[in-house]
Amino acid sequence: MLEKLEIKTHKKVDLIDITSQIKKVVGKSGIQEGICVIFVPHTTAGVTINENADPDVIRDIIESINEIVPFNATYKHSEGNSPAHIKSSLFSPDRTVIIENGALALGVWQGIYFCEFDGPRNRKLFVKMQGG
Repeated sequence: MLEKLEIKTHKKVDLIDITSQIKKVVGKSGIQEGICVIFVPHTTAGVTINENADPDVIRDIIESINEIVPFNATYKHSEGNSPAHIKSSLFSPDRTVIIENGALALGVWQGIYFCEFDGPRNRKLFVKMQGG
């Protein structure tokens, strides 16, 4: 089963909690045991799993990634979005989560985040589930 989600981002760099959207897709699938692959088909965005209980964690990640890959360095790419390409490479375009008893087997504090590095934009995200 394959689902496509639309994500509207509002900031240049942002991590958007999409856990509830992914859980809804998994629930709708009826799959009890299997895997869920979340894939972002963009070169300036990604997906990650991290804590979703304290919003300061996400703020710290955004601040740190912006320090590690600054906007104002001397980049050669003519479109001006080299920092976004580098940031997306440091994260990943995909994540795989186990489906167990019809639910995502995430840890207590884990959430799934769409990572925007070149926003604001309208983005898409694919969710592929396999199992029984």
